[in-house]
Amino acid sequence: MSKDKTRQAICAAVARILKEERNRRGLSLVTVATKAGLSRQMISFVEQETRNPTLDSLLRICDALDVDIQTVLKRATREAQQ
Repeated sequence: MSKDKTRQAICAAVARILKEERNRRGLSLVTVATKAGLSRQMISFVEQETRNPTLDSLLRICDALDVDIQTVLKRATREAQQ
């Protein structure tokens, strides 16, 4: 797999994981956005893979979801390689 396709696959997996974690916790977009200090629209864009979050935004979202960013990135990388 090319580096570009790998990167795209990891980004898509991160988006899926974040949405899955939010849903698993029963949190709304607004709740996560408020906790993260981001807009609801930004959280939605990230989950829909419309936008890739900056590292700062990703850290904020992970904190709001109470998940470790390393766990998210490792899982996304594993999923992208399958």
